[in-house]
This record gives sequence, C-alpha cells and structure tokens, in this order.
Amino acid sequence: MNPAIPHTYFDFSALTERERYKILIGTVIPRPVALVTTVSKEGVPNAGPFSFFNVLTHAPAIVAIGVENYDDMRFKDTARNIRETGEFTVHIVDDALVSQMEICAIKFGPEVNELDVAGLETTPGRMVGSPRILAAPAALECRRHTTLQVGAAREIILGEVIGVYIRSDAINPENLHIDQQLMDAIGRMGGNTYCRTREQFDVKTLTKEQWKESQLIK
Repeated sequence: MNPAIPHTYFDFSALTERERYKILIGTVIPRPVALVTTVSKEGVPNAGPFSFFNVLTHAPAIVAIGVENYDDMRFKDTARNIRETGEFTVHIVDDALVSQMEICAIKFGPEVNELDVAGLETTPGRMVGSPRILAAPAALECRRHTTLQVGAAREIILGEVIGVYIRSDAINPENLHIDQQLMDAIGRMGGNTYCRTREQFDVKTLTKEQWKESQLIK
C-alpha cells in the first residue's frame, strides 16, 4: 500500500454498537468460520455458524468463539447447550458446505435440529456428545474451558481441543502436513461476503543471520 494514502480515524467511544460492528467485520478479514454442533440436555442436536472464531494457543490447545445472545438475556442454543453439557464440536467450513451452513444460521427454535433441516449427515462424537458432520474437512472436539462474559448479551467461549478429525486424503500422517487446497476452507469478509482460500502464497520468516546477509547483498 502507498503510505501517502491518507487514513480515516474512528474513535470507538463515539460510535454506536452497530457502527463498531460494521467496522470490525470489514477490517478483520478474512475470518475463519466455525460450524459448531452441540446437544441440549434434552438430547436435541443443534448447529450454528460463527465467524467470530479462531485458535488462540496450542499448549493447551484452545479455540475461541464469540457468541452474541439475545438482547432479552436469553441464550442462543449453542451457548446454552455448552453451558449445560460443557461440550461442543467445531467444524471447518469448506466451499461445498456454504449453502448448508447458511441454513444452520437461520434462527430456528431450540426444538429444531438444524442438521436435519440442512440435510447434513452426522455420526456420534468420539470424546464428546455433540455430533460430527461427515462432510466437513475437519472437526475439532472440544470441552468448555472458560466462558468470558464480555457484555450483557455477549460472551466468549474458550474450548480445549481434545481431539481432531481431518479428512484422510488431506493429511500426511507421518509429517502431519495438511493439504490446504484439499481443505478448501472459506473465510468470512464484511457484510454477506465470503472468500475462498484457493489462491495462496508462501513466505518464510528469515533468521536474524539471514536477514543481515540479505541487507549486505543490497
């Protein structure tokens, strides 16, 4: 980017909640999408997508999802189910799953199994009670680690990853290299826009010695 191009500053204290939201989702891009499955204490499966999501650390292995509950303080199905069971499964969404993921985003009642409505085939979890979506390229089975209440209707759920399923043709079991092209993950942009991850490039961080050598060459 040309450093001569001016920038516009926004003081978040002077913005409305909606304005802050629009700026954040248009700036922090692309964001990975988690399609999260849970089960209620009555045994009803649930699925919902979240783009306020990422992995935070590997030791311990922690992922985070940001959940916006309802303004009247009612929990969304995902948040309530995790509070009641302490378990959930995060699925990485690929390009082929986008349409079914969007069905899971519809605000159905807690009695509705979004997985059935979206036509997503599942199998029981191995270490958790939440089901695993077979079509997802990867699924991270998680136990709730911490729930952070960050607003009247907003919380951040930290989950410890206790096991991962990865499609077998996309990973080399010897060196654990994962084929990013076969994963075909999508990312969330601003508004209703998504992106694909098929266009990629590699950048290797230099050691201090390599960087010094490169400066000498110049």
